[in-house]
Amino acid sequence: MYVRAVEKILGTVASMDDHIFVGSGDDGYGTQQGLSLQYANRHGLIAGATGTGKTVTLQILAEGFSKAGVPVFLSDVKGDLSGLAASGSESFKLHDAFMKRAGTIGFADYAYEAFPVTFWDLFGDQGHPIRTTVAEMGPLLLARLLDLSEAQEGVLNIAFRLADEEGLALLDLKDLRALLVFVGENAPDLSLMYGHISNASIGAIQRQLLVLENQGGAGLFGEPALALDDLMAVDPDGRGRINILAADKLMQSPKLYATFLLWLLSELFEEMPEVGDPDKPKLVFFFDEAHLLFDDAPKALIDKVEQVARLIRSKGVGVYFITQNPADVPEDILGQLGNRIQHALRAFTARDKQALSRAAQTYRENPRFDIEAAIREVGVGEAVTSMLEDKGVPGVAERTLIRPPSSQLGPISKAERGRVVEASPLAGKYEAKVDRESAFEKLRARADKAAEDARRAEEAAERLEQEEEREYQTARRYSGGGQPRSSSRSYGGSRSRARGAPETFGSALQSAVIKELKGTTGRRIVRGILGGLFKGR
Repeated sequence: MYVRAVEKILGTVASMDDHIFVGSGDDGYGTQQGLSLQYANRHGLIAGATGTGKTVTLQILAEGFSKAGVPVFLSDVKGDLSGLAASGSESFKLHDAFMKRAGTIGFADYAYEAFPVTFWDLFGDQGHPIRTTVAEMGPLLLARLLDLSEAQEGVLNIAFRLADEEGLALLDLKDLRALLVFVGENAPDLSLMYGHISNASIGAIQRQLLVLENQGGAGLFGEPALALDDLMAVDPDGRGRINILAADKLMQSPKLYATFLLWLLSELFEEMPEVGDPDKPKLVFFFDEAHLLFDDAPKALIDKVEQVARLIRSKGVGVYFITQNPADVPEDILGQLGNRIQHALRAFTARDKQALSRAAQTYRENPRFDIEAAIREVGVGEAVTSMLEDKGVPGVAERTLIRPPSSQLGPISKAERGRVVEASPLAGKYEAKVDRESAFEKLRARADKAAEDARRAEEAAERLEQEEEREYQTARRYSGGGQPRSSSRSYGGSRSRARGAPETFGSALQSAVIKELKGTTGRRIVRGILGGLFKGR
């Protein structure tokens, strides 16, 4: 019976050109498991407690997609996945165990090899810098990133609307800061058009931007922005490139991590064309530590994720969530994850037992074993799996020994990473940051012009006052008056008349002219000079 089972496994594995071989059972039934490339864009879930083998499962799936010519994007939370860039070795301490596992599951083609990898890093330390612009991030995701209240998010939306109407490009955080200052200075006028804008809300947003900068988030925003085509590259040998985002440092700012990945997923959804049901995905996106995306997330954001997950498969993108417990993923999204690899779950509390029971109920029953018990009992490197079969029908749950990786298990050295980055086809494209004219420069130019107009208006007012003084003195001389102008600026004949001096026709005319300059007409002249200062604002 065992011989027939092995023959069945070998025959099936050999014919899996349109599948990614995941593993097989050791129960004598030859229950091999493969992920169909045709249904790989129907999304998936890799779940299990810490230390049960989720990272290795992610690694072997990335290898399988790459060999099938499918580019991959994944985040390296612990630094272990950098080993994809190096080949496994016979000197590795687990070599004998890997060979034994390969023999047990009938993985006859098992061999060590390295894979084409592109390293990325938001901070630019461990890979190519990866950036987007503030405008591309948008107010919804930015409000999530900054943890803004509803009122503060409303002010942020007003700022983005104003930037569009005024032609102010929002590229980096200094652009957004300058725009918020502009909104605050013009709050009374803008409030009439868009709703109330409080200085308190603007101040709160500015403080949150400062926190983001202190966390290193400023490096995420700017140009050159990421070109999505660079994530979907295929090497000349036909293998898809594996894009690895260094996330060990990024995980110290969980909201920045989750918001960036959600932005990237949204961009893929917006930019990629419809392709229907392709033979294989155009790109596979792995979202590790998926619970960070949904923790304390507002309903609008969860609705956005659900919409993207539901529709992005028609763009040829498969999304795989990696988390400790399936309960971390909302029900509406969990129901769209057709390919499941469930590592062991531990049930120490009543809540854990309920989560375990719910996880078991999402699988198609197998009469040979109890799924709930299997999820609790599977060992490291073993899982309960269910893959989509013909017509997208969920397969029967199987206990599966996961195949060993072909690439290096564990991280590569810093020097090796540096050599991979230098040899990358994208070397030099994103390293130098570009700071072109945007909202900050335009608003500063407006402020400089306003200051210059104010200076000229002040000089004009001073010249007007000096001219007025000269006309006053001239009028005094022609009228025969010798009394100097009072320092209290009480003009005219008031003091002269108080002394009983006769008022001539010339002095009367001079008094009328000065009075008019001081009155409505004079103020109109000054307003005409100063009016240009505020029109641009």
